[in-house]
Amino acid sequence: MKRIKIWLVAVCCMLLALDASAQKDKRPDSYNYQRAVEAFEASDHEVAQEYLGRELKDNPKNGYAHTLLALIYFYGEDYGRALNAVEDGIKYLPKKDSEYQVMAHLTKVGVQLILEDTTQALNTLTTAIKNYPKESDLYEHRAQLYYELGQLDASDADYRTMVNLKPGDTMGYMGLGRNANERKQWEDAIKQFDHVVKLSSGYSSGYAFRAESEVGLKKWDEATDDIVSALKCDYDQKAAYLATSMEEPAFSMLVSKFKVQSMKAPNDASWHMMIGLMYEGKNQYEKAIEAYNTANNKDADEAIHYRISHCYYDMGKMQQALASINQALNMDSTDVDDMAFKAEILNEMGDPRGAVAQIDKVIAEVPEYDTGYYLRGLYKKAAADTVDALEDMTMAIVLNPKVPGYYYGRGSIYDKQGQKELAEADFKKVIELESSPENYQCIPYAYMGLGDQEKALAVMDTIIARDSTAADGYYNAACLYSLMNNLPKAIENLRKSMELGYLHFGHISRDSDLDNIRESEEFKALIDEFKKKSEDGETAFGMKDNVLKTTVSEVPFVKEDGVCKVKCQINGLPLHFIFDTGASDVTLSMVEATFMVKNGYLSDSDVIGNQRYMDANGNVTVGTVVNLKNVVFGEMTLNNVRASVVRNQKAPLLLGQSVLGRLGKVEIDNTHQVLKITHTQDF
Repeated sequence: MKRIKIWLVAVCCMLLALDASAQKDKRPDSYNYQRAVEAFEASDHEVAQEYLGRELKDNPKNGYAHTLLALIYFYGEDYGRALNAVEDGIKYLPKKDSEYQVMAHLTKVGVQLILEDTTQALNTLTTAIKNYPKESDLYEHRAQLYYELGQLDASDADYRTMVNLKPGDTMGYMGLGRNANERKQWEDAIKQFDHVVKLSSGYSSGYAFRAESEVGLKKWDEATDDIVSALKCDYDQKAAYLATSMEEPAFSMLVSKFKVQSMKAPNDASWHMMIGLMYEGKNQYEKAIEAYNTANNKDADEAIHYRISHCYYDMGKMQQALASINQALNMDSTDVDDMAFKAEILNEMGDPRGAVAQIDKVIAEVPEYDTGYYLRGLYKKAAADTVDALEDMTMAIVLNPKVPGYYYGRGSIYDKQGQKELAEADFKKVIELESSPENYQCIPYAYMGLGDQEKALAVMDTIIARDSTAADGYYNAACLYSLMNNLPKAIENLRKSMELGYLHFGHISRDSDLDNIRESEEFKALIDEFKKKSEDGETAFGMKDNVLKTTVSEVPFVKEDGVCKVKCQINGLPLHFIFDTGASDVTLSMVEATFMVKNGYLSDSDVIGNQRYMDANGNVTVGTVVNLKNVVFGEMTLNNVRASVVRNQKAPLLLGQSVLGRLGKVEIDNTHQVLKITHTQDF
């Protein structure tokens, strides 16, 4: 679905580009059609549709209007009308207008894929290729569809045609290399990606996919070099995934190379962020937090606080996890992921009702958020509100019927209520959806619910074998053995999970799956043992629970023209900034920046690069990004703060989220004219 939406955006861009040349190519220039294009370009689809209705009333055979109308229906998820409109578009468009015909056919294919009719989508592409055999875009989309269907030879044939049609285009070579990787023909793949990086040295995917081939050949040095090259071009998701999945010796090699890059670009936070992600992926949470904090000190970001919170959560340190997620929410109070994760933390801390109140905010923000209903169902179940919990589980299933966990969650409630037939139906649905071992997750419990203990244990063994270092697998096995009243095996697996870092004592204390062993001396002794180890810093993570101390700093301000102005020093230069919670960064005017450069407050080494910014009117401008070594206001000092230089000579100095995100909760006390900044520190 995501690929189809991206495809649709590309088709729309193609349409606007084609209409921009309407006069030259003798395309429609009627009043209603031109107003429709303008409205569509402004994303006012309702107005565009009105003008198209008038146009088609006057000119019912205007294929261009039918095609634009099809896109509007597509956007509105009215796929039946979209299909009818694009059929008329293809019928009435001039056959010689290959650009528009290709765009119309691709729109039709997009609708067919949404309707999951891959056979017709292939037929449409094949017909279009027959009529327009020199259009590379058609081969590219058919090759991708063949790939998704597992027909790699047919996919290769289309990619080779693309290479012949456009020898200087990278996408044909990319497709051939990707298909070779799929076959594990690593050497052949590398040859294709070599072409890609020679043709386009700044294209991150060429390096990332070549790194995948090199990993297959265990060429660790080359693979890690290509991952670095990909990430230097852009934040490449494939390169990031490869980085976080690296094993030794490549893991240490890549961390070292990232550290070298961070020294070459001391103001760039992204390398430290990648180091943090790598350590977090290996459950080395203390090192991950250290790297994330370094990244945050260079460029404060809500996402960094979110990751830090996850690290503390996985370490069982809920107080720190809550403090970090609150810091993330201080930067963006509407972020759904942050809001939902706070609910998880509250539930782990033994506050299911607080978790329900928190997830209510998420659902109010995104009413179609299926995971939100599932989580709220779990929290309500924990709070003994099974009736409402059942309703929420059902809502999650209605919104997304392909998630096995939703069915198990509902089935377990039905089971406790004695509604055996309904419970069994949900358990069987779990088994149906988790049809292959790599997807196993809830299936052991589903078999347990159906009374097949032998099968439940067999699939649980498969899950543990999939990753014998994952603490969750052993914890779930402990729960399963507890449900079977097998105390020795339950304790054995619970110990293993805690040795690997599962220290969620709050969850363990409330998990009803462990009720059968909870009162045993073995269980109590095990919990006491690991609580003591956790307090003494002897756990798998080696970090003690620090005491969190919350302090409130007050910074005076004056009000001028309705805004708060605060005294500050930047690199030793006394200035005033405007406190702006809506701004993302610190911004300097060109006047201030020029003065600072001429007087030695900024040097060439402080210039990071350029970044595009959008103002309130939607205008995009390019600003120089600089590093401010030292920002002081009140009693607080921050080092290495990113700031953008805006072209407006009269622009005020704004203090935005790149600073606020490193402080804590900020409140404006108008009565005493101070900013109250609540921040948490470890002691």
